[in-house]
Amino acid sequence: MSERSALARRASIVVALAVAVLGTSGGIVAASNVAAGLTGGTDVSVPTWLYLATGGGAVGASALLTMLVTDRDVIGSYHDRALEPPLERLLSAGSLLLGAAGVLGLAVLFIAGVSGPDIGLVSATVLLTFVGGRSLLTIAAYTVGNPWPALNPWRRIASALPNGYESYPSSFGSWPAVVALLTFVWLEVMAPLTSSPRALVAVLALYSAFTISSAVVYSPEVWFRRGDPLSLWFRLYGAVAPIQRTEDGFELRFPGSRLSEADLVTDNSLVAFVLALVWELTYSGFIVTPIGVRTIEALVGIGVPPALVYLGLLVGGFGLFWKVYWVAIDRTRERAETYLSRQYLGLRLAAPLLAIAAGYHLAHYLGFGLSLWPSLIDSLAMPLSPPPNPTRYALPGWFGFVEIAAILLGHALAVWVAHTVSFDLFPGKLQAIRSQYPLIVVMVFFTMVSLYLVSQGSMSPPYVPG
Repeated sequence: MSERSALARRASIVVALAVAVLGTSGGIVAASNVAAGLTGGTDVSVPTWLYLATGGGAVGASALLTMLVTDRDVIGSYHDRALEPPLERLLSAGSLLLGAAGVLGLAVLFIAGVSGPDIGLVSATVLLTFVGGRSLLTIAAYTVGNPWPALNPWRRIASALPNGYESYPSSFGSWPAVVALLTFVWLEVMAPLTSSPRALVAVLALYSAFTISSAVVYSPEVWFRRGDPLSLWFRLYGAVAPIQRTEDGFELRFPGSRLSEADLVTDNSLVAFVLALVWELTYSGFIVTPIGVRTIEALVGIGVPPALVYLGLLVGGFGLFWKVYWVAIDRTRERAETYLSRQYLGLRLAAPLLAIAAGYHLAHYLGFGLSLWPSLIDSLAMPLSPPPNPTRYALPGWFGFVEIAAILLGHALAVWVAHTVSFDLFPGKLQAIRSQYPLIVVMVFFTMVSLYLVSQGSMSPPYVPG
């Protein structure tokens, strides 16, 4: 079988499985962005038990089908083939244009937040942050390519200042970014960031002071690669994209092929950041489901402050994801009967989870971004006096199927990349296949958990500022 036909056959089988899953109908499923505070979700009809079983089964079947591809030339071609057009002038012009847009955007965030209306639904500050950055720019990062290095206004400001006074401690790794990401997720829930532009400006001011001062102390190059949560957010999501930046310009690759390379996740702190990307979306879904709301109300009912309940669930769930991942790595090492260290296996197999994070993010935020982007355009056109009734798009009823498809496709891509990494790590075909079983079990578990949360419908999280 030729390389092209093998890949085409596998792709057609996976698409057929996805269509079969999406073609079923029955009960109620809802995906919600209520935690973001700006809009609700969409409903589609699918029986919960059936689509949970078929969702997990689709990922499992994808794994089994992937294991049938054992030709190393076919596997290697997925991440080795690239199209590299010369784009030096385009790079220079694009960097200049995006850099100016980033600095202008930062100015709009502060000016509109201070002088504009103090209503989240019409505020350019709120809409630019959550619709523009949290949703649409992140989607662009993993579907097209990462624009953040050229767009990042904080890096341009820090680069214009004297910097590099201290060496970045190697023990820090990317742990500052992990802590900052979890802190932002907690503030997104507990602080009125989507309803009060003034509160959002205060958080942005604190972040700006922290990240610029850190970049001045440790140098922009080091800080924005290791310690800045936004830069790591876009860099890791951008690794899923088909367009990748190289020393010579850009190259066009298969989606997710960058995830199989050893230089992407290089220490435990980056493993933690990858797991945090997966967990923060699961957490945002959990706290707006009936079971999540009941859990929160029960804990508050016994006297735990709401802020600590949300923080405890966030940190506790992240700790659980961390533990489950490393248990899976231990089982992988045992089944592969390899002398490769637990640490090395953990680093190489973490990157495929970014495909899962991208699928989760697309499911959570595609409808959110599409419905509110007209409001974003209206607010940017008149940031100090936006229209009182901003334009919104109503999503069709079938859009919920897109959310389910995003989750399944993200997991299917993660399975394929893990398969590619396994054949890169282990010389024997059976050894490479056996090594994948524990991680596939974890991926199936993640799939069914995420689909279950989506199936539960959405409620307003209790004790959260409106």
